[in-house]
Amino acid sequence: MSKNNESKESLENKLVSITEAAKHNGVTRQAIYVAIKLNKLKARKETTRWTVHLDDLEEYREKKYSRTKSTFDGELLFDNKKGYYSVNQVARMLGVPTQKIYYATRIGLLKAQRKGAAWVIHQEDVELYSQAYLAKEKKAAE
Repeated sequence: MSKNNESKESLENKLVSITEAAKHNGVTRQAIYVAIKLNKLKARKETTRWTVHLDDLEEYREKKYSRTKSTFDGELLFDNKKGYYSVNQVARMLGVPTQKIYYATRIGLLKAQRKGAAWVIHQEDVELYSQAYLAKEKKAAE
């Protein structure tokens, strides 16, 4: 087998369909089509079928918008290294529904700060809420 055939085969092994690209990224096919249309994801259309190179898919994944990368006044909103978390992150940490966290912030059981359009919660406040209120709920359920 010649080197051209080998390189062509390895290139084809790294090409995936829109459906496969969506599965790799954990999104819908429509999200992949939108990324292609907005020139955020490189893809080729061969006859009637779109293909995406896995390297391009990885590059897109690294660059795509993520709430965890959001900034406010030049600083990361949810800087976990400094102990700041989003409502969704806190809900996952505590194993409770997101709405419970929103409710706790609204009625004052959990201290949170509004930065732009996002709620930011500090680790210390999460621990206080967990000890003071969630522990009581678990005891009451027993």
